[in-house]
This record gives sequence, structure tokens and C-alpha cells, in this order.
Amino acid sequence: MGFKEIFGALPEASAQAPGRVNLLGEHTDYQEGYVLPTPLPYFTQVEVGRAQGRVEAYSETLGELRARPLASPPQGDFLDYLLGVVWALREAGYEVPGARFYVRSQVPLGAGLSSSAALEVAALRALRALYRLPLSDKDLALLGQKAKVEYVGVRCGLMDQMAASLGQPGKALFLDTRTLAYENLPLPPGTRVAVLDLGLGRRLAEAGYNQRRREAEEAARRLGVRALRDVADLCLVESLPFPLDKRARHIVSENLRVLRGVEALRRGDGRAFGELMTQSHRSLSQDYEVSLPELDELVDEALKAGALGAKLTGAGFGGAVVALVEETRQQAFQEALRARFPTLRFL
Repeated sequence: MGFKEIFGALPEASAQAPGRVNLLGEHTDYQEGYVLPTPLPYFTQVEVGRAQGRVEAYSETLGELRARPLASPPQGDFLDYLLGVVWALREAGYEVPGARFYVRSQVPLGAGLSSSAALEVAALRALRALYRLPLSDKDLALLGQKAKVEYVGVRCGLMDQMAASLGQPGKALFLDTRTLAYENLPLPPGTRVAVLDLGLGRRLAEAGYNQRRREAEEAARRLGVRALRDVADLCLVESLPFPLDKRARHIVSENLRVLRGVEALRRGDGRAFGELMTQSHRSLSQDYEVSLPELDELVDEALKAGALGAKLTGAGFGGAVVALVEETRQQAFQEALRARFPTLRFL
């Protein structure tokens, strides 16, 4: 099955973009903070052709063909993301009359690996090629975020789209989400990133993500700052009422962990970096309250199995765990976890 079988014509352009895991900097991007994701060797590929007044798309993963006019509102399906990027391009003044998409993806859905951002960036890259649009990779990330926030209705930060658009394999993307300055830093030598998926699944817009974002915004307002990125002293958050104090404490401390993580990467110190990852998970679980008992248990077992560090990745409320493992211990690590979790997938 391919584009021609579905649409009766050959595709006119194609592109791909990777999924990602976030090593440090969870829930900081919508408060103008620092993030440190790395792209995965799993890609979403999009083939595209021209269309007039509508967006049509076939998902090979879902086995679904969907089509709607350009002016249609979101309906809660995968087509929302493709209609969203076309909408964002048109809002930005680019003449995109419509499109047909054929989508195939290796990025697992609902695992916190940013399958939606991979789809958005791949589609935007394909549309850029098809319509010869003068857009940079950074521009594509911004348009992808605009589509997800303003069309799809998930108030995400910018990290996922930037990681899919600007990240490099084997490196961590250190991104300042306020200034958009970024740098790709090598991962610690002799280590490997392991993604552990129990298949928990999640739905961001329905699972508390927007509520956490509102709480963070309210905490910043009460502290009199533009964003929690501007709070350098953890003692200041103790003046906030419950649960805003906990939410702010996570974001402020997480920004500090990213900056310390960058220092560890520059030193090539995998053990120090792994410890920061584990601290991040404890904060996400206890202060931001976006973990699940299953994820907490998986993190604990990953550490027992020899991981240098482990944490949930993505927004939480389900999804996967990312661990940093020494290459020489990779096989023993996997065997120990498989014995404990027979259905666990290693990505």
C-alpha cells in the first residue's frame, strides 16, 4: 500500500522527522525554561501531493483514510495535526491550497515520544518542499507548535517540535525556549539511551496537561514574574499556596537540573547526568504529580538493573521511561528488566 494506491497519483514530495525523548527539562518549555531532549532513531515519514480546498490523509499505522475541508474544526483524530499545519501555514500568509498525505510511522503512539510533533514536522518539511516555501527548520518548529496549540487545542511548549526539527542523532539538544538559542551536545561517552515502554498510553488534552500549565501560569503571576524561568531562588516558591508551591518548585528546580546536566555533558560525566535524570523523575512524581505508580516502579527497577539514571519522558500521565545505561551493561540491563516486566518493550 502506498500513496498511489490510495490517491491514484504519485506523491510530489516526501520528508521525515524523528520522535524524541526528553532527558531533562520536563514541563519547563511553556514557562520559557531550558530543555534537553534527544531525537530517536524512529521516524515518521510523510508523502504529499497537491489538493484544492481540503486536506486528505491516510495513516498506514491506523489503516484510516480521512478528509475534511480546510475550514473544518478539529475532531480529535490524527487528521487534526495535518489540517493544523496547513492552517498554520495559511495563517502565516503562505499559499497552501490543500494537500494529500500518506503517513507511515515508526514512532509509537501514546508513549510520550512525541509522535505528534514528528508528524507535524515531517508534514511541514514535505509541504515546504512541495510548495517551495522559504522556511527555516526553526520556522517549521514554531509553525508546528502553533498548529498544536491554536488548532488542535493542546497548549504545548516548543520543545517537541524543536527536537524533531533541529535535533541530531547521538546528541542532546540544549534549548533555551525563551531566546531559541540552541546547541547540540554529545551524550556521555560509553552510554546509551534506552526507552522503556509498558504500553500505558495517554491522552494529553484530557489527562491534566492543560491544568498543570494553568497552575504554572498562576504561580508565575503570584510571584510577579513573566515566567517561572525568572525565579532563581527555590525559597521564593514556598510562599505560594498548595499546590502551586509544588508545581513551581518542580519547574524552578528542573531548570537548574538542565543547566547542571549541560555541565555534566560537557565533562562527559554520565554518572552525574544520570543522577540528575533520577532527581527529575522524583520531582515529576512528587511535586508535579504527573507520574503513575507503574512508571515509578519501572524507574526504580531500571535503577536496580544498573541504569545510571531514569525518568518518565514526555508530559506524563502515562507514556514511557527513558534510562541512561552504560553500553557494557546494556544486555544485562535488558535481561533484568525483561524478567521483571515480560511485556516491556525496549525502543
